Amino acid sequence: MSTKRFAVRAGVRDWAIAVCVAAMLLSAALSGDHTGTDLDLLGYALLVVGGLALGARRRAPVAVLVVTGLCVVGCQAAGLEVPAVAYLFAVYAAVRAGHLRITVAASVALLVALPLTALASSHGGPVDEALARTRGVIELGWLVAAGAAGEALRQAERRADEAERTREETARRRADEERLHIARELHDSLTHQISVIKVQAEVAVHVARRRGEQVPEVLLAIQEAGREAARDLRATLEALRDDDTAPPRGLDHVPELVKRARTSGLAATLTIEGQRCAVPAAVDRTAYRIVQESLTNVARHAAASTASVRIGYRADALAIRVDDDGKAVPGTAPLPGIGLLGMHERVTALGGHLRAEPRDEGGFTVQAELPVDRTP
Repeated sequence: MSTKRFAVRAGVRDWAIAVCVAAMLLSAALSGDHTGTDLDLLGYALLVVGGLALGARRRAPVAVLVVTGLCVVGCQAAGLEVPAVAYLFAVYAAVRAGHLRITVAASVALLVALPLTALASSHGGPVDEALARTRGVIELGWLVAAGAAGEALRQAERRADEAERTREETARRRADEERLHIARELHDSLTHQISVIKVQAEVAVHVARRRGEQVPEVLLAIQEAGREAARDLRATLEALRDDDTAPPRGLDHVPELVKRARTSGLAATLTIEGQRCAVPAAVDRTAYRIVQESLTNVARHAAASTASVRIGYRADALAIRVDDDGKAVPGTAPLPGIGLLGMHERVTALGGHLRAEPRDEGGFTVQAELPVDRTP
């Protein structure tokens, strides 16, 4: 929203400057001694056109440069002695946009055309008078100054962009180092203790069963909690170690997720609907994460026997749906865990929609719709 507001303000400012320049040039021309002939009227019109053309100098700097240059030549032919302010603005904008060579070529052509136009419109008058009129219209020094100002600002903006990019890279590198440091600390301080608790609980359960004794519920709860903690810690360490250097996972890897779910005893199916086509990288990664998180939740919490994954390719969106027949009861709100919050954040960032709730027929459903821009 802030970028759009800035663009609107810049456009309003450009047009305000253009109107002011056109009014100034027209006022300067009308203050002179002219007969009001058709040639003068044409010159006035060219002054207005050249000034108003500056309103588009950000979007089309080269076109504005050409239009203002032709207006300067036309005004010279009409006999109007006014400063070429509009062309100087156009030179500044074109050089700032990076069109230095085109600007130099256009300015050289203008400097050649102006004396010829002055000679042609002098009707046999003294050459000195025509050249004096040319010098009154445009000076080479002003052209150089306008071009130099545009180039200086362009270089300053480029250096600012490079400095910003360097700061971002430095911050990203420091974040990666800190993330790896945290991962190492977690691994050293927690993994060993959790592994010991898990192993001791499993040994105790195994010994009790071999002896034919009833396993205490507390011991079974410790065993399950140890397994869950080990899985969560492993997932946390993998996330912390992920420095975005590994190849990104996307829709091509969804079949692997479904196959892995089957190996854990879940009857999982995958259905592709619509004509498969390429999608933006962000959509591709988000779709994979949604399926991954949904199947992980099914395996951990749903106590389900079946799960279905559907991916639909539409004209303007990618639809993802993961259903299971677990223990979720209709009408109950799902607990907002980290996984669901993460999916919501990913989908919302792409301008999509996500539904995660119990199904009317029992079980749980996750439905996401990610917009896809098909314009070339």
